[in-house]
Amino acid sequence: MSMPWWRILTRRKNLPSRTQPGGADGETRLGRVLNTFDLTALGVGATLGVGVYVLAGHVSRDQAGPAVILSFLIAAVASFLAGLCYAEFGARVPKAGSAYIYSYVCIGEFVAFITGWNLILQYIIGSASISRGLSLYLDTLIGDILKNTFRNIAPINASFLSPYFDFFAFALPILLAVALAFGLKKSAVMNNIFTLTNIAIVLFVTIAGAFKADIANWQVDPSTLNTTITEGLNIGEGGFFPFGIEGMLKGAATCFFGFVGFDCIATTGEEVKSPQRAIPRAILFSLIIIFLSYFGISTVLTLMWPYYLQDVNAPLPYAFEQIGWSAAKWIVAIGGIVGLITSLFGAMFPLPRIIYAMSQDGLVFRFLGQVHTHFKTPVVGTMCAGLLTGLVAASLDLKQLVSMLSIGTLLAYTVVAISITILRFTNREETYIEATESSSSIKMKKNSSFTATLLQIFNCRVLKHPTKLSSRIVGGMIFLYTIFSLVLCLLIVHSKKDLAGGEVWAIVVWSIICCAILITLISMAVQPRDASEAPFKVPLVPLLPGISIFINIYLMLMLDTYTWIFFSIWLVIGFILYTCYGFRNSLRFTEMEPLLRSTNRFKIYTV
Repeated sequence: MSMPWWRILTRRKNLPSRTQPGGADGETRLGRVLNTFDLTALGVGATLGVGVYVLAGHVSRDQAGPAVILSFLIAAVASFLAGLCYAEFGARVPKAGSAYIYSYVCIGEFVAFITGWNLILQYIIGSASISRGLSLYLDTLIGDILKNTFRNIAPINASFLSPYFDFFAFALPILLAVALAFGLKKSAVMNNIFTLTNIAIVLFVTIAGAFKADIANWQVDPSTLNTTITEGLNIGEGGFFPFGIEGMLKGAATCFFGFVGFDCIATTGEEVKSPQRAIPRAILFSLIIIFLSYFGISTVLTLMWPYYLQDVNAPLPYAFEQIGWSAAKWIVAIGGIVGLITSLFGAMFPLPRIIYAMSQDGLVFRFLGQVHTHFKTPVVGTMCAGLLTGLVAASLDLKQLVSMLSIGTLLAYTVVAISITILRFTNREETYIEATESSSSIKMKKNSSFTATLLQIFNCRVLKHPTKLSSRIVGGMIFLYTIFSLVLCLLIVHSKKDLAGGEVWAIVVWSIICCAILITLISMAVQPRDASEAPFKVPLVPLLPGISIFINIYLMLMLDTYTWIFFSIWLVIGFILYTCYGFRNSLRFTEMEPLLRSTNRFKIYTV
């Protein structure tokens, strides 16, 4: 008898108990120096950068018009759903690693590796794009001195790379990595100061711009405009929804990426003084502050200056310049530099924590997770992360970086929503991992009878406590729900015109898929739940995680083909690393191997 490959790939990490060492507030090799205020500042700082100083102008001019404020509202709701899931996991599993750890606890090793591998991509690309954006932003203010100098020193003649090697963008992540590696508390204090300055700039823009607000900019009539001024501009239909409801929704898909960054809070579980309270609070506080900032900026910007005349690269300085407030323009310009530096800190902060968590589990090279005895930080992993981020920032164009920013985030949000659903319907006392069972209990268990499975699909026996069968059913149903959601999203993208036109096949297919989604949600909702207490719990499970999964899948389908190609290449590299190193060096494997080899009934498949 042999151990099937799927059981090895789904080996899971024990969910820490609050009463066990290393549990909720248990021992960690990292230094616990952060509090709720530090985490909130980290989440806000990581997010209020490119989004505030660029995104509002781009979305209002090209996609949504004044309805950009509703686009931000919809994006905030989607982010809030993901934030609830992160908050519960941050309270239950306060460990370094964020979505990687969460999926390792609930789904299994292989999915956890893919999640962690994609988080590494997300934070590298996110940090590199901010570093490159800061270089371009500063260069614009000083008259392109950096660009002209670097083109003469280090030109790059490759169509798929930047025209030149940007030494400034290369140096920024390395300098920040040094600060993170050798002084976490001091760098956190500096981040707090920069974040407060950034928020002060946002308040200044909101209050100052309100004095120049004109409601007529939300009531534009294209027929009354001077054609000489508007020639070549896309004005749409005018009014509050110049590009219709569809334009507002497209804007929401773009604005969603302006909320990327708050999840860095969840990577700090082993460096927070009271993680079970601090992490959920910081996630929710940061999301509220971020939304209010975006809402205020986009409202004032579109009231202060017409949406069709916005500058997509630097909308705030441009708008103040147009209304004759030059001093305000430079205040906002300096604030942009501060905001981008803060965003770079927040984007880089989680990267070495993900690498540390994966190296501690043996899925990537262990030397990357070595913690310095004095500084209590993973110095090697942090410096490697800074070097890699610098190389990417210096070598790739900003547009290439931005196009890759979102896919890893959306996948992580989806995995966390799936994981929280599985966790809620699993009895923590019955969580089983092969390495912790006695040799007599490690055997292939018989499948539940067909009748028992059918009865349990809708919990006909009215069980009050989760069993392994009910947990498997929830796992199967959340898998089916994800597949059906993917199909429905594809139908929305490709066949909404057929449905609107009354095509029979479209109506039938849509009806079948919607019914299937409803059945899977009902089946999960009636299953027995884990009754253990937690400092924070997501309400309305599985409905809210289900909505989060659906929205994330839809937004992923909005990404371009080149993003998916690049993503596939990154996945192939990850598969090779896991096959050649992570599979055999996994901590779960080393725990299982002696036990499994002690019995002749099992054969461990090797690659």
